[in-house]
Amino acid sequence: MTDLDLAAVRAFVAVVDEGQFGLAAGVLGISQQAVSKRIARLEGQLGIALFDRIPTGAEPTAAAVRFLTHARALLALADEAVATASAHPGPLRVAVLGERAAEMRAMRFYLARDPGADIEMVLSNAYVTSRDALLSGRADIAFARAHGGPRPLPAHIAALPAYLDVLHLLVGRDHPWAGREAVPLAELAGETVWVPGAAVPSEWADFYDSLSRFSGVIIDRTPRSELFPDADRGPAPIEALLDHIAGSATLSTFNGDGFELPWHPHIRRVRVVDPTPAYPHALLWDKTDPHPGLAALIAHFRDGYNRDAARGCWMPAPDRALFAR
Repeated sequence: MTDLDLAAVRAFVAVVDEGQFGLAAGVLGISQQAVSKRIARLEGQLGIALFDRIPTGAEPTAAAVRFLTHARALLALADEAVATASAHPGPLRVAVLGERAAEMRAMRFYLARDPGADIEMVLSNAYVTSRDALLSGRADIAFARAHGGPRPLPAHIAALPAYLDVLHLLVGRDHPWAGREAVPLAELAGETVWVPGAAVPSEWADFYDSLSRFSGVIIDRTPRSELFPDADRGPAPIEALLDHIAGSATLSTFNGDGFELPWHPHIRRVRVVDPTPAYPHALLWDKTDPHPGLAALIAHFRDGYNRDAARGCWMPAPDRALFAR
């Protein structure tokens, strides 16, 4: 039987989350060389290679992705054991989709009004969604769609509507829709809209599948890296994406009103109407979690949900049961 080194497991998860050995070292507060040694030790214990080196950092191997869920569960159990022994719950860990996402802006609003709240933000990426972070024990509460995705949520996970993010289209100034204030959803039937994030099996990919079936819009799932692979050596990913759309007369993509975009002089925003698609961000938490910080955050979003937006919006039927009641 192999006794896994928890420090090595923690280094492995940090490299997956950060995408680079150097960034993982900063998160862990150790040297990059120490991270490399821990990964090598873990690879020796498991008898597998965990990462492939790529120009932008490190990418988990197929074996590493299979090990990842177990690694997170192991660390969560260890952290829970330490917290239980010390009788201190630690910060409330809140999982969000990303720094620019609507839920991050909503959390900034909350923290500005309760600066004493002990909260730690957990950011998602292609390998761990907000729902995964919650289910693996990496987060106490998560902003995520309550339906769809590779597997349904277990019965012990509770959900309430947190924020309905109305979608619009982003196009370049030479796109045929650039001069229009709005496009009816019915007009998108047969049109192709690029949604690179939908390439990852997830609850948001399921959302765009549902939108496609409802409206007839064709979702292009081509990952951003395949369309312009050299972008990571130029501007930051979001700026590179906007440059790509701005320079095209045919590309369009969906974007949420609550998502923070950098300004770009050649990007145009076009409303989608009759009906307007909206992405349903729910607040998810484990009903058995005793963390004392949960109640206040749940109450805040229960009271602040923008329910009025649901009347003129389209969302998948399972979400409507939660968001429009």
